[in-house]
Amino acid sequence: MSVQIKRAYEPAARGDGYRVLVDRLWPRGRRKEDLQLDMWLKDLGPSDDLRTWFGHDPERWSEFRRRYRQELRAKRRQEMLHDLATHAERGRLTLVFAAKDSAHSNAAVLKAIIDNKSVSRPERRHKER
Repeated sequence: MSVQIKRAYEPAARGDGYRVLVDRLWPRGRRKEDLQLDMWLKDLGPSDDLRTWFGHDPERWSEFRRRYRQELRAKRRQEMLHDLATHAERGRLTLVFAAKDSAHSNAAVLKAIIDNKSVSRPERRHKER
């Protein structure tokens, strides 16, 4: 798998492959054309409550990761993660984010999950007749 993370304020590059914005909020001061995104998965970003609580405080990083991973267990989010892992298997996947501290960002958590292949295909429920 080939996954990288990149700030939204860095220029897009040809080698970025499939570019996905993984923040709930659009990066300030960035135009759609500048980001050259293939997709924006805003629902994959941390909840507003979690994002506000974390405040990018490195001392809260361990707890943020735990809580964010818990949020990612929701079925719809598992489907999104599985789709991202599929893109990574096919070629380069770039997770785009706005935080200044790349080591303490939601994109770093997502990259670790995809890199560790801890994304499972969500079970599909069949409608009973």
